[in-house]
Amino acid sequence: MKPVARAEFRVRPGGILSLSGSGLKDLLAAVMTRNRPFRFRARGLSMAPFIKDGDIVTIGPLRARRLRPGDIAAFCSKETGNLIVHRIVRKRSDGFLVRGDNAAQADGPVSAADVFGRVTRVERGGREVRFGRGPERRAIAFLSRIGVLRPLIVRARKVIRIRP
Repeated sequence: MKPVARAEFRVRPGGILSLSGSGLKDLLAAVMTRNRPFRFRARGLSMAPFIKDGDIVTIGPLRARRLRPGDIAAFCSKETGNLIVHRIVRKRSDGFLVRGDNAAQADGPVSAADVFGRVTRVERGGREVRFGRGPERRAIAFLSRIGVLRPLIVRARKVIRIRP
């Protein structure tokens, strides 16, 4: 008997359906195979300040374009099975090294086959957020890879009092 995917559904105030766990991953995979974009509300602070908790994130299918350092990829964690959206900081022979911009350490290698798609749009307060996805994404990936991005973000928050 084939195991059934475990999904957690909750109805939030305002009638919004919340989906998490493997159900979210399965839904994203199904949408990507149809070459359609997938939108969801981000949860967590690992990509702050470029993607903040509550931002609307659009994942686009990979199609023919290859992933490169600086791109923000959606993939499934091998340990938890959760959907993760983090930046590619290095291409490796076994896939990609990925890391949240606000994370203390890299996630480890992620194979290209495990990547569902790439972030194509981020919306905050009804407006598109472009910073962190343009040409500066390569510099952000480099700073993250060498371990100085997070300390820079922490210092910048103290100086200009940015909320995560």
